[in-house]
Amino acid sequence: MEFVRAFVVGGAICVVAQLLLDFTKMTPARILVSFVTLGVLLGALGVYEPLVDYAGAGATVPLTGFGYLMAKGTLEAVREKGFLGVFSGGVTAGAAGIAAAVFFGYLAALFSKSGDKS
Repeated sequence: MEFVRAFVVGGAICVVAQLLLDFTKMTPARILVSFVTLGVLLGALGVYEPLVDYAGAGATVPLTGFGYLMAKGTLEAVREKGFLGVFSGGVTAGAAGIAAAVFFGYLAALFSKSGDKS
């Protein structure tokens, strides 16, 4: 049942993104930034935590989950370090994901052939 909940919630988030792409003039970059920002806002307000408890990876893997992770890390760092946690908490919480994105992006650049799209 855990996999079904993750699939349904993660799929619903992806459906919203696809609908935004199809029926608005929003660019993919704006949608990505909107989803991360929405995750930060919902995480900071405590609204996203119940969704993470319910859906697991279905709520933490999409971009809204990255925003939630950043907000959660910042709140925890502020509790521990005070005001300096505002600057370090989100980056510390997301460090593994950021490092993986840079590493695999570098690998993809090494093994792919660059060129124009035309």
